[in-house]
Amino acid sequence: MTPPKAPPGRLEWNVRDNPGMNTSAPFETQTKPQSGIENGTETDNPHYPHHPDQSSAPEQELNIGLTWRNGFAQLGSDFFTELEPQSLPAPYWVGRSQSVASELGLPGKALESPELLDALSGNRRIVGTQPLASVYSGHQFGQWAGQLGDGRAILLGEAAIGEAVVAEDKRMQGLEVQLKGAGLTPYSRMGDGRAVLRSSIREFLCSEAMHALGIATSRALCVTGSDARVRREEIETAAIVTRVAPSFIRFGHFEHFSYTGQNSQLKTLADYVIERYYPFALDPLDKRAIRVKANPYAALLEAVSERTAEMVALWQSVGFCHGVMNTDNMSILGLTIDYGPFQFLDAYVPGQICNHSDTGGRYAFNKQPNIAYWNLYALGQALLPLIGEQELTVAALESYKTVFPKAFERRMCAKLGLPDDQAGSRELIEATLKLLAKEAVDYTIFWRRLSRHMAGDKLETVHDLFLDRAAFDSWMLQYKELTTHMSRGQMADLMLKTNPKFVLRNHLGEQAIRLAKTKDFSGVETLLKLLETPFDEHPGFEAYADFPPDWAAGIEISCSS
Repeated sequence: MTPPKAPPGRLEWNVRDNPGMNTSAPFETQTKPQSGIENGTETDNPHYPHHPDQSSAPEQELNIGLTWRNGFAQLGSDFFTELEPQSLPAPYWVGRSQSVASELGLPGKALESPELLDALSGNRRIVGTQPLASVYSGHQFGQWAGQLGDGRAILLGEAAIGEAVVAEDKRMQGLEVQLKGAGLTPYSRMGDGRAVLRSSIREFLCSEAMHALGIATSRALCVTGSDARVRREEIETAAIVTRVAPSFIRFGHFEHFSYTGQNSQLKTLADYVIERYYPFALDPLDKRAIRVKANPYAALLEAVSERTAEMVALWQSVGFCHGVMNTDNMSILGLTIDYGPFQFLDAYVPGQICNHSDTGGRYAFNKQPNIAYWNLYALGQALLPLIGEQELTVAALESYKTVFPKAFERRMCAKLGLPDDQAGSRELIEATLKLLAKEAVDYTIFWRRLSRHMAGDKLETVHDLFLDRAAFDSWMLQYKELTTHMSRGQMADLMLKTNPKFVLRNHLGEQAIRLAKTKDFSGVETLLKLLETPFDEHPGFEAYADFPPDWAAGIEISCSS
């Protein structure tokens, strides 16, 4: 199977409050039990090419009131290396999401606790966690890169949520908690295992922004910083972002075991993912399983293809460019993960390349749908030993070609205030994007002003975005002809709930980062507030929804975080 060119979502993960949580109880410390890794003396793990210094591993454990299940840790040592995070000296809070804290079931004032600050900076172990770094491989920029793995991320464990706290059913959803930037691991290769302040702030804010936009994503609980120095293109300071997701398993996990011929481990991993996240694949009477001959591994591949299609359709509709869609950055749950050199479009330039390291433009904005399919094909190739039939594997991927355009058209219809089945909508969508591309119109501002016009604002606010007034007038006539029978109020209501006023533009992130480097985190707090409710008007904050300044065009974001 050679990945061919292909034509061109939303997975919601809902959690409830922990019913067994005493939200007023203080954190408790306990004596840390003996670990299998002490002072970097691990000697028998086949993934361990070097020995990160564990001498600073904390001696006291902190009980934060969560129940930990740690499903991934039960897969066995072929899948990971156990090790403690490396301490971040003299940490301080940079950004905190109370929304994520609530979803985890943390006490109300947990994110004000100096003890939790220490724990999420690698200075104290949390009771019940089993810290580890996982091994995976992958294709990077279209080339096989071999073994990769968590080079600077430590998975603390999986917190049981809601009913899962007391349920015996292993399929009950939990949330994995991971520290990105927590020090060297066996998979750090030439890296130092650290993350820097600027990239950690960007990931924190974008994770929460994407969630608020209704796009499937990992979440971010917080960012902790330190004055510890880290060398990149220049000397920067270190930070750790605490990431949260139902699972951080990637396409690359499957590629690792398939390409190295470890089919037993490949099956163990696939069975775990199916049982936990795609249990319908085990039901031979489920119509989704029947479509692929009741082959559970083909059913898994088809479901991942459809979730990925939904996710990328939402990316395209909101103008989000990921920047580094390697197979090791693709979630098996169809989540947006690994926020690095991403960008929300300013001007609508379909060929926009947001990653300064992407010199060939492989991951340009308009190439994302095809790249997602290429990556799914690589996943299909990895699963082929389990599926057993090449034709069935290819068939399981076919749904991407229908799900993506339907999901994209559905979302674009909503942006225009149209029902999903509106005749002529496809032609109008194509005409709209062609018009925006011709003059490189600001993508977010166009859609928001159009929404406001339908709500009663003057048409001139939209008209003024275009130099070619005749072209705009012609498009507007086409739009009005298609919507004459519709309720303008209903259209406006739909559009204002679909087209955000605020997105995380590069220059906004850069301004917050510059302040944060002076220990002023008010910019991070303000942006988080706006991005958590991006469809609200937020009077007094219009500057955050304005055109980018001229200097924003010179911002270069690369993989060097």
